[in-house]
Amino acid sequence: MAGNRSFEDLVAEGAAVPTEGWDFSWFEGRATEERPSWGYAVSAGERLARAHAALDIQTGGGEVLDFALRRAEPARPVLLAATEGWPPNAARATALLRPRGAVVVTAPDDAPLPFSDGAFDLVLSRHPVRPCWGEIARVLRPGGAYFAQHVGPASVFELVEHFLGPLPAEVRAGRDPGRERAEAEAAGLQVAGLRAERLRVEFHDIAAVVHFLRKVVWMVPDFTVQAYEPQLRALHERIEKEGPFVAHSARHLFDVRKPAR
Repeated sequence: MAGNRSFEDLVAEGAAVPTEGWDFSWFEGRATEERPSWGYAVSAGERLARAHAALDIQTGGGEVLDFALRRAEPARPVLLAATEGWPPNAARATALLRPRGAVVVTAPDDAPLPFSDGAFDLVLSRHPVRPCWGEIARVLRPGGAYFAQHVGPASVFELVEHFLGPLPAEVRAGRDPGRERAEAEAAGLQVAGLRAERLRVEFHDIAAVVHFLRKVVWMVPDFTVQAYEPQLRALHERIEKEGPFVAHSARHLFDVRKPAR
C-alpha cells in the first residue's frame, strides 16, 4: 500500500484515521494478524444461542458482540447487556447493538459491574483490560459461565520495545494466564478450559503502526507522532529496506464456570 509514498505522507494518514470501535478493516493490505485457532466470536455466538441472560464486558464498539449475535440467529438471549468504559465507543456500541435488543451501559473498566447478583447465565468478554474475577463471579448465576478471549503476556512487545526500550521482567510477565487462572479460582470459579497461543503480526507500512498505536492506546501509553518521530522514522526506514515488521501477539481463551449450588 505504501508504494513510493513519503514518511510524512504515511504518518499523516495513520494519524488521521478515526480510532473509535474495534473495527480493524482499515488495516487490510497494510497489517495482518494471525487469528487464534479456536474462533472466539463464532463460539461466542453458539453460546449466545443457548443463553437466557447474557452480558458482554468491555464491548468496545460492539462489533464482536454484533457478529456473535448474528451467528446466534434466530436465537438470542431474552436479557442482553454490554458495558463499555470509553464514551465514544459506548455511543457506537449503542447504535449498533440497540436494534438487537442489547442495553449498553457506560461504566469504567475498573468499577463494580452495575448489575445485580446472579443476573446472568453467560458473561462474555474479548480482550478485557483486566478481568475483575470477583465481579464476574458475583453477576453470574450458579451454573453460569464466563467465556472470554484475553490478551496474553508480552503481546506485540517487539513493537512496544522498539518505542520504549527493553521492559522489566515483571511487565513482560503481566497478563499471565496461569496467574489469571489462580485469581479466577480464588474468586470461587472453576476453570473448565484454558488455551493459549502466540500469533504472528506483520506491519507493512508506518501508517499502520501509527494507527495501531493510536487505537490500542495501552501499548505505548504516551504515544504521539511528535514525541516518537525518531523511532517512527527509523522503523519506516527498516520496513522500506527489509519488508514488513514482524511481532507476535499473545491470546488465551478462558472457559470458566460458577459452581452450581
